[in-house]
Amino acid sequence: MRSDFLPFSKPSISEAEIAAVAEVLRSGWITTGPNCTAFEEAFQTYCQAAGAVALSSATAGMHIALKALNIGPGDEIITPSLTWVSTVNLITLAGATPIFADIDKDTLMISADTVKPLINEHTKLIIPVHFAGAALDLEPLRQLAAVNNIPLLEDAAHAAGSEYKGTKIGASGTTIFSFHPIKNMTCGEGGMFCSDDGRFLDRIRRLKFHGLGVDAYDRNVQGRVPQAEVLEPGYKYNLTDIAAVIGRGQLARLDGFIEKRTRLAERYLELLAEVDEISPLKQPEYSMRHAWHLFIIRLKNAKTAADRQNFMAALKERNIGTGLHFKAVHEQKFYRESLKLKPGLLPATAWNSERICSLPLFPDMNLGDVDDVVDAIKEVLV
Repeated sequence: MRSDFLPFSKPSISEAEIAAVAEVLRSGWITTGPNCTAFEEAFQTYCQAAGAVALSSATAGMHIALKALNIGPGDEIITPSLTWVSTVNLITLAGATPIFADIDKDTLMISADTVKPLINEHTKLIIPVHFAGAALDLEPLRQLAAVNNIPLLEDAAHAAGSEYKGTKIGASGTTIFSFHPIKNMTCGEGGMFCSDDGRFLDRIRRLKFHGLGVDAYDRNVQGRVPQAEVLEPGYKYNLTDIAAVIGRGQLARLDGFIEKRTRLAERYLELLAEVDEISPLKQPEYSMRHAWHLFIIRLKNAKTAADRQNFMAALKERNIGTGLHFKAVHEQKFYRESLKLKPGLLPATAWNSERICSLPLFPDMNLGDVDDVVDAIKEVLV
């Protein structure tokens, strides 16, 4: 058994990033400023996006995106239930109704085939999720959305650095990224909104900072234009320069992070092929670059969520951390009681919700750490 605890995730922060934060602190400009602008420009270039807006979180981006699309009571939003609850919370808080599309059992992502039957005259938006670092099959979804004149808003919280058919996620369409500490790159907390719709981007930029007609930082005046006008009521979701300078350093290392994650994931796949009780996710058949944000397994013999809880507890006793991504939203207490979905409506979602478990995966791990995790799994499953 390991003598030290292996956490499920740990951000890789370099001495250069620590020094850059210290420089920002000494500069006297620690809120939104030149580093935030530089981070937006660098991320836009990396993704080959038409435009990018930095935000305090991906949740903030989702909030103001729904606001910009005028989502409200009577509207229906199609999204998966096997996702982090923030999206569904925001849909609900806007007064709209979440409509859950079932997922592919082995990739955990929705598709045009599962979305199409759910579209009706009340459908105002589709929010698919790139899951665990894998990219959605975007072409059929985009075609379906275009034919029905419905916006498509990609949740790419897991997908910084992912590619779909040779193109970076975020290069086209409208996409929201997360820089939470467990993600492939981090700002501590933060997010990025990318879109090829210039008018949408302009409104996001206004809404993220009090509805002002200019951004919080204007390079021409080295600050905010003092006579800036409020064009509409907005929020305060701007990213600080402290966070942005970390993001700039992390972005420069992102491809290296993904290379390390890929080697670790390949080792997991090799070793777990010998464990009959474990079923890792399958990679989609279409061309894509997996960013390996998460390494998720399913416990094939688990009958209830309690079996999974016991498995995770047993690994913790052996100094192995794990995560859960995610308990299905429709099985959470509030949504279980308020939506009252019919049993069996989302079979693939329900099956995975009771069995998924995320294993340790972060750039500062080594192959020996993976060996320790798999050895512990074998001990637990004996």
